Order: sequence, then structure tokens, then C-alpha cells
Amino acid sequence: MSENTYPSVNDLTLEEKASLTSGGDAWHLQGVEAKGIPGYMITDGPHGLRKSNSATTGEVDLNNSVPATCFPPAAGLSSSWNPELIHQVGEAMAEECIQEKVAVILGPGVNIKRNPLGGRCFEYWSEDPYLAGHEAVGIVAGVQSKGVGTSLKHFAANSQETDRLRISANISQRALREIYFPAFEHIVKEAQPWTIMCAYNCINGVHAAQDRWLLTDVLRDEWGFQGIVMSDWGADHDRVASLNAGLNLEMPPSYTDDQIVYAARDGRIQPAQLDRMAQGMIDLVSKTRAAMSVENYRFDIKAHDEVAHQAAVESMVLLKNDDAILPVAGDAKVTVIGEFARTPRYQGGGSSHITPTKMTSFLDALTERGVDAKFAPGFTLDLEPADPALEAEAVEAAKGADVVLMFLGLPEAAESEGFDRETLDMPAKQIALLEAVAAENKNVVVVLSNGSVVTVAPWAKNAKGILESWLLGQSGGPALADVLFGKVSPSGKLAQTIPFDINDDPSTINWPGEEGHVDYGEGVFVGYRYYDTYNKAVDYPFGFGLSYATFEVSDVKAVKTGACTATVSAVVKNTSNVDAAETVQVYVAPGKADVARPKRELKGFKKVFLKAGESAEVSFDLDDRAFAYWSEKFNDWHVESGEYAIEVGTSSRDIAGSAVVELDGDGKTQQLTEWSNFMEWRKDPLGSQVLEKLRAEGEAGRMPIVPDNDMTRLFLDSMPINNMSVLMGADGKQVFEYMLAEYAELTK
Repeated sequence: MSENTYPSVNDLTLEEKASLTSGGDAWHLQGVEAKGIPGYMITDGPHGLRKSNSATTGEVDLNNSVPATCFPPAAGLSSSWNPELIHQVGEAMAEECIQEKVAVILGPGVNIKRNPLGGRCFEYWSEDPYLAGHEAVGIVAGVQSKGVGTSLKHFAANSQETDRLRISANISQRALREIYFPAFEHIVKEAQPWTIMCAYNCINGVHAAQDRWLLTDVLRDEWGFQGIVMSDWGADHDRVASLNAGLNLEMPPSYTDDQIVYAARDGRIQPAQLDRMAQGMIDLVSKTRAAMSVENYRFDIKAHDEVAHQAAVESMVLLKNDDAILPVAGDAKVTVIGEFARTPRYQGGGSSHITPTKMTSFLDALTERGVDAKFAPGFTLDLEPADPALEAEAVEAAKGADVVLMFLGLPEAAESEGFDRETLDMPAKQIALLEAVAAENKNVVVVLSNGSVVTVAPWAKNAKGILESWLLGQSGGPALADVLFGKVSPSGKLAQTIPFDINDDPSTINWPGEEGHVDYGEGVFVGYRYYDTYNKAVDYPFGFGLSYATFEVSDVKAVKTGACTATVSAVVKNTSNVDAAETVQVYVAPGKADVARPKRELKGFKKVFLKAGESAEVSFDLDDRAFAYWSEKFNDWHVESGEYAIEVGTSSRDIAGSAVVELDGDGKTQQLTEWSNFMEWRKDPLGSQVLEKLRAEGEAGRMPIVPDNDMTRLFLDSMPINNMSVLMGADGKQVFEYMLAEYAELTK
């Protein structure tokens, strides 16, 4: 064998093949030392490297890791709507992996934020699959451009923490294909992640780790995935079933390689299947070899912190800015209230918990910039009752200030991996403090720290400004100072809707499930797809975000480019004297359809930086998937013929203009049978020919005449043709037999 290549699976014994399909320990692949296959390290996480200090011993310690850059988690980074920036974050993460000899970093997580109470929402990208896929692909492409692997997770439908290790997510095929699969599908087809991590949960009663339809039929055969599939930690409950389903790697090891050996010997595992799974592991190690062979590499800590800083700047969403209270004037007397300003909550809890290379709070940033501001913590970062002394100190500090910056949000105890939230509300003591401060000083700006949305409406009257900062990573303090004091304009847009009440969310009626299952009864109507379709009032819509600048989107045009494709363009202009960025969003609004479709769906976006007074034209190519829905009748994507509105705006409810295209559709038809109704026969190209011939034969007196008036058509349209005798007696049987015979002739 060459020194530059690893052996193939043909060079291994049965036992060695089996060993490759399980980890060496909690954080290492299984090597085969005798054959020159190393056991490289794999470890978390989605928004930065979490390499445990005890990883070399194989132990699991979530809070003791080597220093690494903590970038904003997906809750914030998703609001940037900036794939190029996200790609830079991926590149930086890979460089840190090279230094620490980590071959695969476990992320990104692109599960849908089905319900804002999900405990892991901070780690996921959006309620919208298009946005999630087209943003998170930057992490995968960026990391892998440096020769380090990613693990796209958690495949699939891992949208809650309650009973997550075993619950069955019962989901329609259409909802899977339109909502819960597309982010994975896009990233697989565009960036080929080297690994995919399957979810803990079951899908329609089958554990994801044992679901051959999921891991082989869809992922590999339909989408063309070429990498390996690993289990989430402890998600593999039957190694033989999982390997047969298409799971290459069990993590962490259960030390049951003998089960694979015995199954291969007695025929329960076919030799070719074991070879495929083991060869995938060899191929993975081969891909990472070059990066893992780099010696004495050191990443640029300062440069990576600057990337984290820019990512934090673009993560913030300005929700409210009455009386232009922001940006804060340079000579303003400022009071800062809230422990988050001193002790920032910069990341989520659980397996992605990072030890940052540095940590700069907002108060630190003010000190570094020479800003003199009063500070009062106001409350403690826990779920304990309010401290009257802290409250009184905060109210006193607010007196006489030109502006009060109140840092409120959710402490880590309120949201984390491992449990779901029970309420959208912030701790009551924080709301009470806000009311007391606002009674003393009306010039209040609330800066939020949270991993998923919180209710805003009940307390918004007490704040002139509201800045949703999510979780900003290690450079959140300087980034906040940049935005609040006007060095840069906020440019973030909401990646999830902020409802007035959790009971407004359509998934709540089935959340979080019962008796071991959860029904995804809302189907494709997740997030704004539901709110917009059914005209439900929301506090802040999907895609919303204010700026210190003003923009105008105009001249929306759409041109059909094919039977099922189109191009759309628009002009966006900065109409202010402030340099800033705007995100132009494209939504497709289907016309009348055979199935219930959302009112609009995001199908394109571009973030455009414009100097004061500058304008630019943006254009988007919409392929057939932009107009398609998943048809369970055809078991495939389907574009119906007809009119489609293409809407361009700055949120799902701020549509600046639209244009209509008339598409031919994909021409798909289904075989007609005796169980097809009269309407289906009339709409089908061949069926309509049969009906026209039947009409002519009836007029000639050779066949019974099918009644054609409003009342009979009301019944006929929904009636299978084998039931026509109900309306026509014996003549109905004759008509039914004639239709089937003529159709058979046409389809020979």
C-alpha cells in the first residue's frame, strides 16, 4: 500500500471491518493500528469547537474544554441572513479544529424550530427550511474547505427535547418533504457534508438510527449523499438493524462489535452492506488525513475574534425604535441596568458549551471605549425571587439618565439542551423591574438575551427601543456597543416569528406529545406559513428587522424562463443618510391549488449593503422547486399549472411589490381508475378525451347521456366513476364500463 493512501475494506478482516462501525471511545473514531488507520477525534459543536480537556481519555465533560472562539449560536447567526459571513465562521471553526487535531466538528444543527418552546432552539436556525438550509450550508462549506469534516444534524425531525431519546414524531410524508427535510437536502446536494448525525427520536414509529428508508432510500439514493452516517450519542439501540439501515458509525461505542461479526457470519448482515459501511469510515479518515497531518498549527485568535464580532453585529434585530431613541447620542448620560450587561449569556447550555478564548461584556466594552455610564445589576441570573435592594438600586440609577439601557432575557436555567421551556415569558422579576424603571424614566431601551423568542407585547409599552440580541458569542459586548451607539446600523432579520402568545402557535395543541408520540398535526403550516395563511396577528413577523436607515424596494419584475421556472428582479434603494444593509426577501404565493398550500413561502433572499442614497438591482432565479409542493398522490414534487405571485419585500408581511407568472406545470398525471372521480377524469388529458367522446356518443344516441347541470355535477365531481349507477341506474354502469375501456385503448 502507498504511504499516501489507506487500505480498502478488502484489506481488512471481518473483525476489523466490524470495529470501524463503532467509535474507539466517546470522542474518537476506531482506528485499526495494524493497517495504518488512525482513530481521529470528533467532537462538538455547532458554533465553535468544544474539545473536552478530558477528551484524550474518552470521558464526557461538557464544561471543561480547551479555549476556542465562541461564535454566535444559530439563534443569532441565523438572523444575519448573510451566507458569506456564515462561510467565514465555518472557515475559522475549521482552523481551530486543525490546531486541536479534531477531524470532524459536530454541527451544524438544522432542525426546524417547530415550536418556540423547544429547548434547543438556540442551536437551530429557523422555522423556515429554505432559510435554514441556505444559511447553514455556509458552515459546512466553510469548515470542509479547510479539510475538516462536519456532521449535519439531527436527521431528522428532532424538534423538541421532551422525551427526545425515544419519542415518535408522527409526521405526514408531505410535511417531512416540505418542512423537515429541505434544509438537509439542500446542504447534502450543495456541500456534501462528510458526515450526517441521525436523530434520537423515532419517525412514524421507527428509530432514526434504524430507518433504512431515511438513511438509505432518501439520503443516499434520492439525494446522492456520499458521506457516512453516525448516531447521536446513544441513539443506536440495535447495531445490526442500524448497520443494515445505513448507519456507518455507532457513537459512543457500546463495545458490541461481536454482534456485527456474528450477524455477518450468519447472514443477517450481507457482506456487501458491511463493506459499504466500513469503507465509508476509511474514506472519511482519508479525507481528513491532510488536515490532521499539519503540525504546530496555531490559529489567529484575534482574527477569529473579529469574525465573531462581525457575526454578532449582524445577528441583532432591532424590533422597536420609537422617537429614534437609538442610536444613543455620544454625549448622552447613560445608565445600564441588568446583570446580563456584566455577565452576558453568550451561548446555550448543553453539549455545545464552549470555553471562549476571551470574553468581553458590554460593560467591558464601555470601559474600553471610555464611556462613563452608571450600572446597576437589578436582578440575579437565576429563577429565584426578586431582590428588593437590587431593584431599588436600579430605579435610583435610572433617575436623570438621558437613556436607560436595560439588559433583560432568559437565564441559562430557563432554556438548555435536555428540556423544553414551559413559557415564552421572561422571569417575572425582570418585567416588574422594567415597569418600575419606566415609571421613573421613559427613555428605556431593552436589550434582550435569549436563545428563542420571548413574549414582548405585555411589556413593550415600557420601552421606546427593543433590540433582540439573541446569544452573541464571545464578542457580543463590543458588537452591542457598535450598534447601540451607532457605529453600525442593525441589519438582522427575524428567522422565527414572535407571536403574541404561545397558544397562537399551531403546534401547541400537540406539544410536546403524549404516551411516547407527538403528532405533527399542523402539517406544513409551521411558523409564518400558518400565521400568514390564516391571517393571525403576530407581534413581529418572520423576516422583520428595523434599521437606522430607511429603504425602498421597487420595480418588481418576474419573467417566466421555463415551464416551471422564473426570474425575479427588484431595485432596492437606501433613502436615508445612513450607510446600512437591507435584506430583500422573495416569497412565492401559489394560486388555486389541489392541496392546501401556505399563503407564501420564502424562496430567495439577498443582503445588500448600500451607502446613503445608493441603489442596486437584485435578481433571483427560481427553479421548479420554488413552485412545487410534495404530492402524496404522485409521491414526488409537483408543480401545477396556473398563476403564481412572486412577492418581494422586507418581511413576510412587508411586501413591497409583486408580479405574476403563468406556469405550464410539470404535466404530471396519475393513472385513472374506477376509483377516480369525475373531476379527475375531466382534468386529466386522456380522461378529458374519453369524456368528450362519451358526450359525442351520447348526442348520437349510441350511449347514455351523462346529466350535466349544477346539481348533478355537484355529486358527479366527487364521485368515483364506479358509483355512477347511484345517479344513472343501469345507464351509469354502461357509462362506467365505456370510460374504462376507452381509457385502456388510449393508454396502450
